[in-house]
Amino acid sequence: MSSKPQYTLSEVDGDLFSAPKTYSLAHCVGADLAMGAGIAVQFKKVFGRLDELQAQQAGSGDIAVLKDDQRYIYYLVTKPQSWGKPTYESVQASLEQMREHMRKNNVNKLAIPKIGCGIDGLEWEKVSGVLEYVFGQEPLEIVVYNFVPPQGK
Repeated sequence: MSSKPQYTLSEVDGDLFSAPKTYSLAHCVGADLAMGAGIAVQFKKVFGRLDELQAQQAGSGDIAVLKDDQRYIYYLVTKPQSWGKPTYESVQASLEQMREHMRKNNVNKLAIPKIGCGIDGLEWEKVSGVLEYVFGQEPLEIVVYNFVPPQGK
């Protein structure tokens, strides 16, 4: 009995950047790629290569991609400027672009923050619905990392 892998979405508490290297990563950015706030700052620190991202000239609804060893780092461009707000439509458009790239490259594990829900203010319930709409038929495991700030004394 072989069951083919199917779509799953689970949530864990922890640091997205501690996700196993077998997982590709994704997060939302503005088309200007400023990445000056939220988790995007960490992506900029950890992965850099801004010139490579800018060369891809992704607009809102597109993606920019970096290859990191055996995995991909997806920049979901969900708004024209970093200070703007994404829409569910722009998030969905970016996710659909990412799905196509993942299919071509056999990516079946993805780790993400609650995309669009931090500073951007979208509702996670709706965003997770969009994720299911876009990826529900894909053999994909998505792990959502809920950032838990370290407790100070």
